[in-house]
Order: sequence, then structure tokens, then C-alpha cells
Amino acid sequence: MQNKYIKKDFSECIGNTPLIKLKIASEISGCEIYGKCEFLNPGGSVKDRPALQIIKDALKEKKIEQGGIIVEGTAGNTGIGLSLVGNSLGMKSIIVMPRTQSDEKKKMLKLCGADLRLVDALPYKNPGNYIRFSETLAKSLKNDKGVFWANQFDNLSNKKSHYLTTGPEIMDQLNSSIDGFICAIGTGGTISGVSEFLKEKNKNITIGLADPMGSCMHNFFKYGKLKSSGDSITEGIGQGRITKNLENVIIDECFQVSDEEALSIVFKMIEVEGLILGGSSGINIVGAIKLGKKIGPNKKIVTILCDYGTKYESKIFNKNFLKEKNLPIPKWL
Repeated sequence: MQNKYIKKDFSECIGNTPLIKLKIASEISGCEIYGKCEFLNPGGSVKDRPALQIIKDALKEKKIEQGGIIVEGTAGNTGIGLSLVGNSLGMKSIIVMPRTQSDEKKKMLKLCGADLRLVDALPYKNPGNYIRFSETLAKSLKNDKGVFWANQFDNLSNKKSHYLTTGPEIMDQLNSSIDGFICAIGTGGTISGVSEFLKEKNKNITIGLADPMGSCMHNFFKYGKLKSSGDSITEGIGQGRITKNLENVIIDECFQVSDEEALSIVFKMIEVEGLILGGSSGINIVGAIKLGKKIGPNKKIVTILCDYGTKYESKIFNKNFLKEKNLPIPKWL
């Protein structure tokens, strides 16, 4: 019988992350707000879950085998997850990323041994967009063990990973006593997979969307139009189209969150709670506070702490960058 404290490989370390009660968010909202510590996954983010499921399903469907090549367009974290899971299974990864992403993510992908291709940040309708470029690249490559385009935005293995793991973990950790779940949309996998599982268990659980400025999702789920205004420095979240992972998702409440609000909470989290989080976690926490104020008091709400803040040191912890963007600067900088 396998010792439950010993993992047989990298992939077994993914998931089963703890929930942590967020003091500041709980105090402000009058609710019990919990963060799912996804930064504790071995690749450092929530994206390890879909990375593993996408590769597991591709192996099962014989789209790739050991010695094959994984190709993906990513804002960084899914690329890191795919590269590390791929390494552990004897596959190589080619990762396409917009050059606007943080230097730390670029360095991390190179550390993982990924073949990193940087492209200009272009809208999805442009064939040079990082997602579409990665698809074209995958089609142009030949390998007798398979070339697999992971396609996290429209590959339903992404949503499946959260339906099978994140949702059940949250339910189990709170002994089925949960009133709300909220997070931002990047590919849509987390919000759709978790919400589908939670709603099946209790249809009264409120599902919320925390949307950064510049994203179309708030407007779409509130008014039915894919329209956006403003912009955001956050990476990996915000969306301008309905991906396959987002089809049929039910969103009960929508909130827009500014970079100022998100960074203010990120900096407070370091000072008061000892958690160094990325900007998307800030968007999620502010969203959870807004949801708490709407449905509260004393409700139990869960959000996602997507990744660690060290991945954005050159941006959100860079005094010059913050000054240039007219954003709050923590006093210790």
C-alpha cells in the first residue's frame, strides 16, 4: 500500500491545496472569506491542474506519447505547468507567449527547459496573436511521437480539471458549508469547472465574477455584449471572447475591479497576512469582498489565490513601473 505522505512523481503533488481564511477580506466584508492556496502547486500556480489534465487526456486519446512535443500559447503559468508535467513524462514543450508578460515568467519558462517563442501582444482576431500563432506552429511541426497543441482556452480538459479536483476539494474542506465562489476569467476553466461542481451539490451557491478593467466579461454577463473599457496590468486574466470552457457557465454576480483596488489589497496582504500574491489574486480577493458585501453578512465565500507575487517582481513590486502607471506604491518600496 502506498504511503500517503510519499508522492510517486511530480503530477501527484498537484492539487489538494489548503484553504486559508483571509483576515483583511473577512473583516472588510463581514463574511468568512477563504483563499484556495493555488500558489502551493509545484509549478507555482492554479494552472498546474489543467496542465496535468490536458496531458493526461491527450495521452489517453493517443494524441501524444512519450517523446512527443507539447505546443501552447500562454500568458505564462499554463506554459510552466505544461513544461514541468511534460518533463516528468518525457515530453518537450514549445511555449508561445506575448513579450509583454513579466520577465520572471520568461526566465521561469527557460529554467523549465521550454523552447520559448515570444510574439507581439496582438488581439485574438490577428493571426499573429499568441494563441493562434501557437496553433499554426503546432500544425507545421512533425514528430513521430506526436505534436500536441494544448489549446487551454477551448480544450475542455481545462474545465474538467477543476470539476474533478478544485470543486470537490473546496466542498470537502468546508464540510459542504459554502455560500459563494468567485474568481476572474482567463481561459474560463476555473470558474466554469468549480461552479458546475458546486451548483450540482447546491444550486443556491452564488457564483461571482471578478473582472479586471479592459476585459469584456463583466459587460457580457451583465448586459450580453462583448464590450470593454479601460485596461489592466494583471496577467493571464481578462477575456474578449466566449471560449469553449465558458460556454454554459452560470454567473450570478459580476464585479469590475481596478488595478488600484487589487494592488492595495496585495500590498496589505504582505504586511498583515504574510502572503506575497500576484495581481490576479488581488482582483479575486477584492471580488470576494464585493460579493460578501452583496450577499453577506456571515456568509462563507471562497476565491482563488492563483500564484505567488515573485513572478511579477519587475512589475507590481517595481517602484518605477508603478509610478509610470500611476498605481499605489507600498511604503517599503
